[in-house]
Amino acid sequence: MRKLGTIDLEILDLAIKENGVFNENNLENSELKRLGIGRILDALASLKDRKMISLNSDGSFSITNLAREILWNNNIPTWAKILRLLQIKSCSMKQITDILRTSQDKLMIDVEKLRKSQLVLMSPQRQKDRLVKIYEILPEGIEEIDKTEIEGFDNTNFDESKSEVEILGMIDEIIKEINGSQIEQLKKDSIAEKLSKLKNKLEI
Repeated sequence: MRKLGTIDLEILDLAIKENGVFNENNLENSELKRLGIGRILDALASLKDRKMISLNSDGSFSITNLAREILWNNNIPTWAKILRLLQIKSCSMKQITDILRTSQDKLMIDVEKLRKSQLVLMSPQRQKDRLVKIYEILPEGIEEIDKTEIEGFDNTNFDESKSEVEILGMIDEIIKEINGSQIEQLKKDSIAEKLSKLKNKLEI
């Protein structure tokens, strides 16, 4: 996959919004205006050099098939699109939905699958006096999506039980620490019993 920066993503997203073709007016009326003419021109030139956009005879730009392949190709699994997007920038669910143009219901299934496999992390962040769930890719997620460049998408198996295995291991460690602590035996037994019950529930 060709690597994209956040400005690259904004420009290509604008192109997708405008049915594949955008011009100076579209740029002027978008949030990209905040960057200033110089940075926009540099970004356009860079995308053109990397064959992500092409210049039309009327001065407008078209997104290329090469660029569409990154996030907007129906042959790419949704989970892979999510990882590719989060590799560029951390996003809220609304941003993921808007950029990938996929229903939130479908996205949530894949996002949860990625989160349970510890490829993606969700953390609440305060934005404009409200908490928003922000998703970011973890090192394991970067490794997984990079691996698909060579192996394709069919060899990826999501281990949703991975996090549960780690929790079980942590419970065992806590039980060991309690047994080796100075608290009275009755309390030790009580805490260990509760942790063992929790462990048994996770193992079911």
